[in-house]
Amino acid sequence: MATSSHLWAVGYDDVKRAGEVREEIARLGRAQNYLLLEDVAVAVRHPDGSFSLEREPLEAAPNVLGMSAVGFLAGLVLGGPLVGVAIGAAVGSAGTAAVMASTGISDDFIKEIQALMEPGTSAIFVLDDEGDMEVILHAIRGLGGTVLKTNVDVERARLIQSTLAAPVAQARKADGE
Repeated sequence: MATSSHLWAVGYDDVKRAGEVREEIARLGRAQNYLLLEDVAVAVRHPDGSFSLEREPLEAAPNVLGMSAVGFLAGLVLGGPLVGVAIGAAVGSAGTAAVMASTGISDDFIKEIQALMEPGTSAIFVLDDEGDMEVILHAIRGLGGTVLKTNVDVERARLIQSTLAAPVAQARKADGE
């Protein structure tokens, strides 16, 4: 089955930058579906050579609440709304667990990138679905980093890399700001 998800690993030359970029990416994901995030993680290779990994939890509440509402409506039709809510919540939780199990950044992909990382560096891993490309490009312009690996076509990867590397002042001139 083909997927429209984009998997990215972007590396940084210090231990803090990937975490800072994660905050910007998460903000973009929360802002009116500009970026549809499925999974986000940050790996840090400390100066002593050890690794730490932080994963951004996926939003489960909307799925559970949505299924609770469906269960409530079904309960109204069947005459037992509280039972319907309980069933809806259970279905929502099961749906969320299934989504989390079927999507996400694989441990193998993370380990592959960690093998490329030098001590004192960090990397952000992003699994996203198609969003508003113009808004995404504007938001990531000048964030820096090097695309280490991705599953997108070469042209899109080059566009993202050049946007990440673009000086912010130059980017604003090009946008007419």
